[in-house]
Amino acid sequence: MLNLIKTRRSVRKYLDKPVPEDLLAQVCEAGTYAATGHGLQSPRIVAITRPDLVKRLSRMNAEILMEQHPQLREKNPGLDPFYGAPAVILVLADRACRTYLYDGSLVMGNLMLAAHALGLGTCWIHRAKEEFNSEEGRAILRDLGIEGDYEGIGHCIIGYPADTQLPAPRPRKDDYVVWVK
Repeated sequence: MLNLIKTRRSVRKYLDKPVPEDLLAQVCEAGTYAATGHGLQSPRIVAITRPDLVKRLSRMNAEILMEQHPQLREKNPGLDPFYGAPAVILVLADRACRTYLYDGSLVMGNLMLAAHALGLGTCWIHRAKEEFNSEEGRAILRDLGIEGDYEGIGHCIIGYPADTQLPAPRPRKDDYVVWVK
């Protein structure tokens, strides 16, 4: 486990190869075992492999990114914030739960580590909150049969890395851990 933690990296280029459903199911199952406040299991995990929906979410995400950083519009007109990943695992969490943000973040961590253990690459893509606060995002959730007051925590894009040689970790900063004895 420690080796997986130390060697996992964000992947930003994927092969055009679908993720087998059994592997995706294993990754999602790992997400369901994340710690949650009071064991309430407030997050929802949505595994998306339908190409049209992956592209739609990427487009929505790109629009939000361009609004936040207008200088990117000219440099990257065809920006794909999902980097061509063939699948997305969307993590939502119930806002009624006091620990929803932490719970969803722990789910994201489990998803990324499990995928790495299975030879898959991932990257946490932000802006899910803004996506699913929009009318279009809420309509997507309704179409998927997801009702409730959910906040988008993140998109775990997932697929086979195009580059099998992942970069070495950056050195850890000296004051990362403070010991109190």
